[in-house]
Amino acid sequence: MSNRTLAILKPDCVRKGLIGEVITKITDDGFKVTALKMVKLTKDSAGGFYEIHKERPFFGELIEYMTSGPCVPIVLERENAVENFRKLIGATDPQKADEGTIRKLYAESIQENIIHGSDSDENAAKEIGHFFSRKELLEINGF
Repeated sequence: MSNRTLAILKPDCVRKGLIGEVITKITDDGFKVTALKMVKLTKDSAGGFYEIHKERPFFGELIEYMTSGPCVPIVLERENAVENFRKLIGATDPQKADEGTIRKLYAESIQENIIHGSDSDENAAKEIGHFFSRKELLEINGF
């Protein structure tokens, strides 16, 4: 029941100019942004981040996609952050995502699905550490 999760606005989100719209949708849902930056992932960094998928057939395409342009990692805080954020972003396949979710609204395909969200509290902690140092994580409004 962590209060923190990681979102990544993926390269297709940045390319489409949707950063502001997606962040507004996130904050309107009650999340607080406590750290945010724009980065261009290297193949090594993306490979390290997605290491759990290393043996999957889509791994190479995933790394190509995630290094194809800048992305925006964001640390979000809210009660039950991981679970609530997964509901907000919707299913990985935008065709199967619930109406009103971020992926249903903005994503085009399973691969180019606009946004990443941590899938467990344990992974959220690891993923946040991949992009942010402890001193970059701000304490906001009692979190």
